[in-house]
Amino acid sequence: MVKILRIINRFNLGGPTYNVAYLSKYLSPEYETLLVGGAKDDSEESSDFIINELGLKPIIIEEMKREINLRNDYIAYKKLKKIIKEFKPDIVHTHASKAGTLGRLAARSCGVKVIVHTFHGHVFHSYFGKLKTTFYKNIERYLAKRSTAIIAISEIQRDELVNQHHICNAKKVHVIPLGFDLIRFHENQIEKRQQFREKYNLDEDVIAITIIGRLVPVKNHTLFLEGIKIVSERSKKNIRAFVVGDGESRHSIEVMAEKLNIPFVDGTKSREKTLLTFTSWIKEIDVVLAGSDIIALTSFNEGTPVSLIEAQAANKPIVSTNVGGIENVVLENDTAFLCNSNNAEEFANELLKLTENESSRFTMSKNGWCHVQDKFHYSRLILDTEMLYKRILLT
Repeated sequence: MVKILRIINRFNLGGPTYNVAYLSKYLSPEYETLLVGGAKDDSEESSDFIINELGLKPIIIEEMKREINLRNDYIAYKKLKKIIKEFKPDIVHTHASKAGTLGRLAARSCGVKVIVHTFHGHVFHSYFGKLKTTFYKNIERYLAKRSTAIIAISEIQRDELVNQHHICNAKKVHVIPLGFDLIRFHENQIEKRQQFREKYNLDEDVIAITIIGRLVPVKNHTLFLEGIKIVSERSKKNIRAFVVGDGESRHSIEVMAEKLNIPFVDGTKSREKTLLTFTSWIKEIDVVLAGSDIIALTSFNEGTPVSLIEAQAANKPIVSTNVGGIENVVLENDTAFLCNSNNAEEFANELLKLTENESSRFTMSKNGWCHVQDKFHYSRLILDTEMLYKRILLT
């Protein structure tokens, strides 16, 4: 029996949580997994339902929080060391930055021979200033030297880690894309579409353009608003926009909407037919996607954006900035139109290609499911991860 200690920052709604959940549940019987996670950030929707539905019972370390806090981080580090000494794992596999730092340091201190870390994204640009970014890069270089293997979730991310930011050498990095159970995004589309559009008072002839994710600066919702403003002025169709998610930038996004004269409502309180609706967090993203006509993403930086994988599983056309690992997730001009980051005119023009032409929306959407159903299924994630474990345990 190979014992694996799997550590994640926190169980927030997104790809990393699904990734660790499927790896903890579905690895072959020869692997025993203990799952550990940090406390949920108050600004994020909990994804406990993902863990609960799979019957997982992780250990929660309340002190392992998103922000840097020397006291809390030290307590979390000591707790991780205690868990390692009691569980005696053959492999410590960490996911994302905070868990990757504390988990790898604890594993190294306890003499664990195999230490694996997965980058689910990185903070090497568009998050912090130059000094802070350099500090984080140096930490990751130090930790990479003490890791047996590094997992990148896309080829583009691998290139960033190795060639752009020089975190580690190429031999240490293995590309394993994320994996999901995508069937719910493909099934019962008609019923789910009706459910979403009734909830938000959407007439059938209205084209719903939706952006999904945390409301934080790196997601660049300003570009989304600027694009929606342009489209609303130029489109011959009736459109409405939906911001699904919440976070620290909610107020500033609302202020920007006011500056752009974009009328908006809080969708948790009003069903008014207005150009922009803030829905806050919605767990049933499959319902959101079924009810939407176009999915947008405007980030400055991305690893593997789950919303775009799910959008393709739901056969929805995409307009996105071309950043991070997005080129490894979508098929440009087949399932998505890509544009330069922070170019509102270009972003709006790509949206207009879809709003003004129903046949273009249909043609682009029909390719999505075929593209993602195998490439991003969790069975492939399990197989790839087990192969890596076996390889490094034999060396």
